Amino acid sequence: MKRKVVFAVLIVGVVFAGLAAVKALQVRKLIAAGAAFVLPPESVSSAVASEERWQSFISAIGTVTAVQGVTVTPDIPGIVRELAFESGAVVAQGDLLVRLDISTEKSQLAASEAQAELARSNLARVRKLRTEGNVSQSDLDTAEAALKQNEANADTIRATIEKKTLRAPFAGRLGIRQINLGQYLEAGRPIVSLQSLAPVYVNFSLPQQQLAKLKTGMQVQLAADTYPGRRFDGVLTAINPELDPATRSVGLQATFRNADELLRPGMFARVEVLLPETQPVLVIPATAVLSAPFGDSVYLIETQPAKAGGTPQLVVRQQFIRTGPARGDFLSVASGLKAGDRVVSSGLFKLRNGLTVVEHNELTPRSTQTPNPADS
Repeated sequence: MKRKVVFAVLIVGVVFAGLAAVKALQVRKLIAAGAAFVLPPESVSSAVASEERWQSFISAIGTVTAVQGVTVTPDIPGIVRELAFESGAVVAQGDLLVRLDISTEKSQLAASEAQAELARSNLARVRKLRTEGNVSQSDLDTAEAALKQNEANADTIRATIEKKTLRAPFAGRLGIRQINLGQYLEAGRPIVSLQSLAPVYVNFSLPQQQLAKLKTGMQVQLAADTYPGRRFDGVLTAINPELDPATRSVGLQATFRNADELLRPGMFARVEVLLPETQPVLVIPATAVLSAPFGDSVYLIETQPAKAGGTPQLVVRQQFIRTGPARGDFLSVASGLKAGDRVVSSGLFKLRNGLTVVEHNELTPRSTQTPNPADS
């Protein structure tokens, strides 16, 4: 009986030992396969860091304003009897816009002119009598004063009639009409906006540190989200003599011809004051930069020497950089790269240090300093 138990135990031990050996062999094969496994190379696009000369500029945010712009309002109240304009029309200086009711003033003017004519005739008679010595000098003075008073009354009524005839104070484009025919207008009630659109001003400000670089006559360029890819050329025409004590910034004004009237008052604009000097910069596509809270970086593409019996491979290495100003699709690099370095321009988020890559630049969009997307 004991022999049978011992024999059974030996058989079980041999089976366990065999299973352990098989499992150990399988684990060693898996470890060897893992050590020999190589990830396939990732497909990326690349770009070469190149040196260029960029014109220096100072950028700011500005607002478009009209050289002349008003909201037409009446000086005195009245009822609208004539509307001589359409919303959005272009008018010349002096064009009639609105005529208020002047029937009462016309009657008053006729009466006043009659009184002035009577006073004029009376003055002529008094002067003749004075030359004959039949009236005193006081009577002549009274007649002259009566004529002047009646003429002044007539002039006052004429001025009232003129104020009830509203004309364009300058040439420009009208806005949307805010009144109707027959409506009673109070003094100061808005009638329509009138804006002179050619040329226009753009007002902006810069920190006081930039003041020494600025002078009137410098070229200014403007870009607006309304017209993607379009740049407008203007001239710096005014610099405020004083600085804002709260922000320590100086106010500036540029003038743009705006012959096509694309720029409108109140429009948001990005302004660049072009400086006379140019500076060398190292540029790469903006898509090559990986931004993170701890700094900006790029992936350099380097050639790894071939191993025994193999071929050279391209591997990537993360390189931290310090960036400078941007222009279009490009970003300048202040430090961390040198001219000729090849960097990954697309496919950054799937990379890590030491990963092998293969370059495919056939379908990569071309970068430009003045991008204008077709579907914008």
